[in-house]
Amino acid sequence: MQPNDDASTIRVAVPGDLSRIVDIYNYYVTHSHATFDVTPFTVGERVPWFAGFSETGPYRLLVADRDNQLHGWCCSLPFQDKPAYDISVETTVYVDPDAVGRGIGRALYTKLLEGLAAAGLHGAYAGIALPNDASVALHEHCGFRMIGKYEEVGRKFDRYWTVAWYGKRLQQDDVNGTNSNDDNHAGEENQEIA
Repeated sequence: MQPNDDASTIRVAVPGDLSRIVDIYNYYVTHSHATFDVTPFTVGERVPWFAGFSETGPYRLLVADRDNQLHGWCCSLPFQDKPAYDISVETTVYVDPDAVGRGIGRALYTKLLEGLAAAGLHGAYAGIALPNDASVALHEHCGFRMIGKYEEVGRKFDRYWTVAWYGKRLQQDDVNGTNSNDDNHAGEENQEIA
């Protein structure tokens, strides 16, 4: 467990946390474009989602707890539903709106990313609906970089939203044990086949 700037403890979520996790998320469902869900969830609807996480492995759910009060949560989810993507995860973080700016998101992400790297995951990816200066700053502080945008990919609150995709390399070596940034392989994907 890791304390952060506001003395919260970062820990693995337990079933008793689900109600508060849903409360925090539902705030963003109804008040923000940070998620493209448009209907609040019940706790019962989120039980199967919660069951998909574990203390180890690629899919984790962490919470920031201070004096038995949850102030935020983050998780890693499957990036895509195809086996070759198993080396990557999609990450997300939500902080109670009354606790934003206290370093909770940074502490949650730091702990999550450390665990994912230790588990051997290769990359973490996050979609950020723009504009969202706080989320962009958090991801960049945690080592993510923007890798692309989907223009006007979502519609919520009667307008279109663009999503920027951010990525972070968790492992520096590829599956063959060579650095994937090695200049010896530069341009191979652009070579024509005769």
